[in-house]
Amino acid sequence: NPRCEERRDKVSETHRVHFDPVGLEIEVDEDETVLDGAFRQGVMLMHGCKEGQCSACKSFLIEGDIDMEKYSTFALADYESEEGYILLCRTHAYSDLQIELINYDEEMLKSGIPIQELATTVRVNEALTHDIRRLVLDLVEPREVAFLPGQYVDITIPGTTSHRSFSMANPPTADNELEFFIKCYPGGHFSGLLEEGLPVGQELAVKGPYGTFVLRESTARLIFIGGGAGMAPIVSLLTAMAEQGIDRPATYYYGARTEADLFHLAELAALGEHLPSLSFVPALSHDLPDSGWTGETGFVTDVLDRSEGDLADADLYLCGPPPMIDAAIAVLVAKGADEKRIFFDKFTTTAGSEE
Repeated sequence: NPRCEERRDKVSETHRVHFDPVGLEIEVDEDETVLDGAFRQGVMLMHGCKEGQCSACKSFLIEGDIDMEKYSTFALADYESEEGYILLCRTHAYSDLQIELINYDEEMLKSGIPIQELATTVRVNEALTHDIRRLVLDLVEPREVAFLPGQYVDITIPGTTSHRSFSMANPPTADNELEFFIKCYPGGHFSGLLEEGLPVGQELAVKGPYGTFVLRESTARLIFIGGGAGMAPIVSLLTAMAEQGIDRPATYYYGARTEADLFHLAELAALGEHLPSLSFVPALSHDLPDSGWTGETGFVTDVLDRSEGDLADADLYLCGPPPMIDAAIAVLVAKGADEKRIFFDKFTTTAGSEE
């Protein structure tokens, strides 16, 4: 947006942003987006890609002067923009603003943790399956970082200004480290570096934490649904539950193509010893003939559909690629799930070829 660039050449000012209907106010500098200003102050607004490609942060501008950076019309159609809708991740404030939040979670709004920039080095880079790797980073400066189980960070690709987003697989109590399960894609920029052997000691810049895929306070039974590297935030949640003695009835449906694509099984079994009410149900969508597999077969959503009855009493957490999430939500709603109790984290790709 040329107007946006021109205005940011001038001396930057700070403005107040009031959010309806929650009555929350923050201060936002003209040089930062409204979403980044909220992150900086520990306010966790609903968000997804942070790059104007989804509509998770879409809101309505009631009053004020703004400019928006470039965004996808798939996230915000032209007619919506003309009506006053905005994307908080693209919006710069040039006066005090009054904004109506469309998607928000009051429990999450004030539970955010201020975003930090972290210096890290690679400690472990190893293969878990043919296309999923385990990456462990040592925290260098600062030596500790606060985050909520289920959240993610942005990792800058060395030598570039681009980043990729990954959910932590470890709980916040892990000493001075961040652990990730990362799916490798053909032609993927960051995952390509991993496969080439991103060396131990390599410095990586990290920023976060982000995300609202965290456990809500409740006594309802839990259903987790994940596929591929989507296991990471769910393992973080389950590990934190075990540490805190939260033994709610829980079932974890995990989808993989073949038995060779399953991983972290021993660790999940050990977790089950501390969470006796947890059931882990792996499902193979491409079970090979004569493989000897005796577990569930079919797409994970089909396995859930035939395994579960009415879901009106459950809190549901979904993590994986968008097609899996969309298919799962349709099944869950058809089985009586309350859409307000369905929480999800879509693992999207960048430019169709990256994590």
